[in-house]
Amino acid sequence: MSSSPGGRSPSHRRPWWAGTPLDAGLAAGLGVLSLSAVLAMPAGPPYRPVDAVTLALAALGAAALLWRQSAPLAALSVAGSAVVVNAAVGNAIGFLDWPAWIALFTCFDGGGRRIRAAAAVVTALAVGGYVLLDRSGPIGALPGIVIHFLLAMVIGDLSSRRARAAATEAQRAAESRQQALAAERLLLQERGRLARELHDSLGHTVNVMVLQAGVGRRVFADNPRYAHQALTSIETVGRAALDELNRLLRVLQPDERGTPDPFTPTATDLEHLVERVRGTGRPVHLRADVGVLPEATARAVYRIVQEALTNAVRHTSVGEIEVDVSRPGGDVLVEVVNACDRPPEPVPGHGLVNMRERARLEGGVLDAGPIDGGFRVRAVLPLGAAVVP
Repeated sequence: MSSSPGGRSPSHRRPWWAGTPLDAGLAAGLGVLSLSAVLAMPAGPPYRPVDAVTLALAALGAAALLWRQSAPLAALSVAGSAVVVNAAVGNAIGFLDWPAWIALFTCFDGGGRRIRAAAAVVTALAVGGYVLLDRSGPIGALPGIVIHFLLAMVIGDLSSRRARAAATEAQRAAESRQQALAAERLLLQERGRLARELHDSLGHTVNVMVLQAGVGRRVFADNPRYAHQALTSIETVGRAALDELNRLLRVLQPDERGTPDPFTPTATDLEHLVERVRGTGRPVHLRADVGVLPEATARAVYRIVQEALTNAVRHTSVGEIEVDVSRPGGDVLVEVVNACDRPPEPVPGHGLVNMRERARLEGGVLDAGPIDGGFRVRAVLPLGAAVVP
């Protein structure tokens, strides 16, 4: 069942002849005023006495205002015709011109150029007919009628201009609000992206440094050579962390060197990532055979592997870690399995949230949880299906 734009069904629409409550009240008020004036102050010669025709024309002119908003030009035509017929039968005009200039005001207030031009023509014909047919001569009430019609056109035009200006200003304000909201959304998205980068990159690096420092401290007396290697690795990882931090700071506040290119990891970067974790004493096996990936997908793969390795060394101290990155069909499959006797339960935090968000932005999915003999992080990233934020 169809409905009207306002949400009402056609059966509930107001009849065309009923007008709006404002128009009905205006028509009723002018009708009472016109009829009261005709009955209370009947015009003398040269006008004819009050009769049924006089009353009917007074009522007709006022009733035309029922269509003032729905059909202003028709209302003007009926009201103007009532003025001309009233003059032709020899009646005084009284208040009969008021509905005409109110309808004329409406035409100029809300109508376009065609409506205004047609209203001006109808008004000119009504005034001309009144001048020719009125019994008081060519002057009579003409000056007052002309002034009323001119005022109706001028005030209607000014009202229309003011309404258009207000609508334009409201539209501009709405557009400004929309732009501000869009800018705020972009800012929040960028903050979220940078927060993920800081958490995944620096969080991983700091965890590796802490673990390597702990291993070096424990074996310092018995195996100084290994402790020296741990300190060297901490220095290397720390420098890499500083480089990453500087890159992110330049993204937040570009200098004269401009914004750095986004980090695009390769298979070599995965090897370096795994090697750092091996430096903590954990055996890590890497299998990566995916070829060249799009930049965004390569970053997602790297960060997911990075965070999965971070969680593995944080929550378990022993056990092999298997990293498998493959490309079955049109998807990139990432699996990181931490072999342990008592796999930890997933702990709600930024790590799992960030991994799932990275997978989602690439159009993929990520699952993380205990499996038989360990804990597995598994992500499927379809190529070419990235989600536009």
